[in-house]
Amino acid sequence: MSCSHSHASDSKNFSGKSFLIAIVANSLFVVLQLIIAQIANSTSLFADAVHNLGDEISLGVAWVGNFLLTSKPTLKATYGLKKASILAALINVVLLVFTCGIIVAEAINKFFEPTPIDSYLVMIVAGVGVIVNAVTALLFLKSDNDLNIRAAFLHLASDAFISLGVVITALLLIWTKWLWLDPVVGLLIAVIILKGTWRLLIDSTHLIIDGVPNHISVDNVKSLLLQQDGVTGVHDLHIWAMSTKENALSAHLVMPRGNLSDEKLCAIRKTLLSQHNISHSTIQVESSATYCTDLCKN
Repeated sequence: MSCSHSHASDSKNFSGKSFLIAIVANSLFVVLQLIIAQIANSTSLFADAVHNLGDEISLGVAWVGNFLLTSKPTLKATYGLKKASILAALINVVLLVFTCGIIVAEAINKFFEPTPIDSYLVMIVAGVGVIVNAVTALLFLKSDNDLNIRAAFLHLASDAFISLGVVITALLLIWTKWLWLDPVVGLLIAVIILKGTWRLLIDSTHLIIDGVPNHISVDNVKSLLLQQDGVTGVHDLHIWAMSTKENALSAHLVMPRGNLSDEKLCAIRKTLLSQHNISHSTIQVESSATYCTDLCKN
């Protein structure tokens, strides 16, 4: 009976065309936004454009990370370059924080030196932004359990809502003529970006230091292993992320009166994959908890 480690990844099946379409469509729109933002003197539209620009760079980084998930193992990188997908997610965070700094600086400048704003032009362009971002976000719905794909979806979805906020701001400006609304909304956009970035920062940092993925419970995995016939103990249990998509496990099982057959080992691996999304498991069987320790001392 054959039961090799599962390295299947939805990211291998996730079409690179989705990234290409999103990057091209949004990049063209960002250029339009930046030009119109200068013509209309709108900080909120500029903030939306800079946010979108940061997301386009982030999408490019995520695309590279997604591609690296398919990398083959080598003698120098026995897991391939899959871990780089986690690094890509972390780079996304840094880029988003940087774009926030640009937005805040522009908003503060316009707050103290308000200028007339072409609200109708801003409303039209921002309205187009809602459509572009919403449509491209839908391309990333099918693989949102991958950190990079989820980040791409969240970026584009948040862009759509922010563009909607700019549309509402433009309407308010038309009705009230309150120029201070524009830079205030720019600052609010920066706050929204930082708030959404925080979770991604925590997740990517946690994975890059080989922390246990959030959706996996060590106690539940240990309980599963202890439920196997003949297993009296589990130690040296380690669970970590190989990439934003695949997880690995290594464990020592104490079995005083037996061993694991290939069929049983295969069944355990399948259960770990189906219940805990652990695709690569390495299990060592020992007759006692101190067996290996005693051997090493000698």
